[in-house]
Order: sequence, then C-alpha cells, then structure tokens
Amino acid sequence: MTRQDLFEQIRQKKTYLCVGLDADLNRIPKHLLHLDDPIFEFNKQIIDATKDLCVAYKPNIAFYESLGSKGWRSLEKTLDYIPKEHFTIADAKRGDIGNTSRLYAKAFFETLNFDSVTVAPYMGIDSVSPFLEFDDKWVILLALTSNKGSQDFQFTKNTDGIKLYEQVLNTATKWGTADNLMFVVGATHPEKFVDIRSIIPEHFMLVPGIGAQGGDLQAVSKYGSNDHCGLLVNSSRGIIFASEGEDFAEKARAAASALQSQMSLVLKNQFDVTTT
Repeated sequence: MTRQDLFEQIRQKKTYLCVGLDADLNRIPKHLLHLDDPIFEFNKQIIDATKDLCVAYKPNIAFYESLGSKGWRSLEKTLDYIPKEHFTIADAKRGDIGNTSRLYAKAFFETLNFDSVTVAPYMGIDSVSPFLEFDDKWVILLALTSNKGSQDFQFTKNTDGIKLYEQVLNTATKWGTADNLMFVVGATHPEKFVDIRSIIPEHFMLVPGIGAQGGDLQAVSKYGSNDHCGLLVNSSRGIIFASEGEDFAEKARAAASALQSQMSLVLKNQFDVTTT
C-alpha cells in the first residue's frame, strides 16, 4: 500500500484508527474458549465489528508466537480474514544483524504478507536496511515509545544536547523515505509532537498509547498531523477488551466508534473531509 493509498483510505473512511489485535488468551471471553481456535474467532468478531471504523489492524506477534504453531495458524487465519483495503502491521519489534533481519523481513513480508513490521533501531542501518529492500512494504521504526521505560534511554542526550530519539529520527530518514518508513511515537508524549514533526514532516507516525495508556487523541491529532494526516493512532485494549463478556464485539464497536467520531471531526476541520 502506498502513502497516497493509505491517505485515501483515511479520507474515505474518515478515520485514522488502527485496532491492535492483542488477542490475550487469558482475557478472551470465556464462552469462546471451548472453540477449536478461540483466538481467531475473537479476532474475527472484532474485525467484523470495527472494519468500517478503522484503516489498519496491528496484531502484536507475542500473543501468537507464545502459543506455538497453533498461535501462528491463528495469526495466518486472522491475516487472511482482514479485508484487503486495510493496512496490516506486524508488531514484532524485530532487529538483528543483516542476514537475520533479512529472514525476519522474509517471514513477515513474504510468508505472512504483512504490509509493514515494527523494527528496533538500536543495532543501526545494517539491521534495518534488509526490511527496506521489499517493494510496497513499510518499516515502522521505534523512535519514542509510549511506555514508562522510554525515559530510561530515549531521552538521553549526546554531547550536542540531542536526545537519543531525535538522533534516531534524524539518522533513519537517510535510510528510507516517507514512502516506506514510518515511526512509532507514543501518545503519552504529546508535547514532543511539534518538534518531531519538524524532523519528519512527511512521514507517517504510528501512535500507540491512546486509551488504556492514557494518551490524548486531541493533542496527538493537533500537533502530530501533516498534510496527508500522517497518523495511524492505535488502540488495542481500550477497544478489544472494552468488555470481556459475550457482548465484547458490540462494546468493541462502541469504543472504536467513539474514536472514529473524534477523528472524523479532526479530518473535517483539517482536510475538509465531509462527515456526512
């Protein structure tokens, strides 16, 4: 999917919502557990309930690979079920020496056919560039994450006073382009979005931390948008576990709809996207 294709989906659906499919077997409604593949059935109902309200789905790979081969089958079935117009993100946070990264890229881009994969930048260009060699695929590079531990390293300054996450942004823009490289920027750091946009004016950002982690959608939208919206705002637990009862899909839709309504107003005001 190209950057323009993604923006067109955002315009048509009036949303830049990404739904995180963090299908935790310990939290899936109990009435599904007797099924042969409760993970897939849970994801299927979430997708059915939200597909018109979002433009992307992001399975967190840990919830699948922790279950072994059965989990991988659930992931494959989920990917096959996601409508083709949706952008798919393998939230895998991979990154290793070049030949290993090349195989990770092959796994997610060829074997599983995701549109994108999250990648850690710590090992530098030779760990990231193999992912950028695939046509029509995206690297989503960790820059400033939403978790509490982001304070441990990401705000460390070098001798020039440049923070580590800023160095990641500045350096990585030389590795890829706005057409194949996005960045993870957490919603829990809204005050940083203006400065970040000055470094990456054209790139899309994947923004976790809305909902359960307390991120502010309005602040993210105000300070993080660019001329092509430039945002994929993710919500995982706040949507998929809005209820852990038999009404989970209905409650997930309500939670997604509330976010989509806010996003629709932002798009109308910023991009003249009609809300009717």
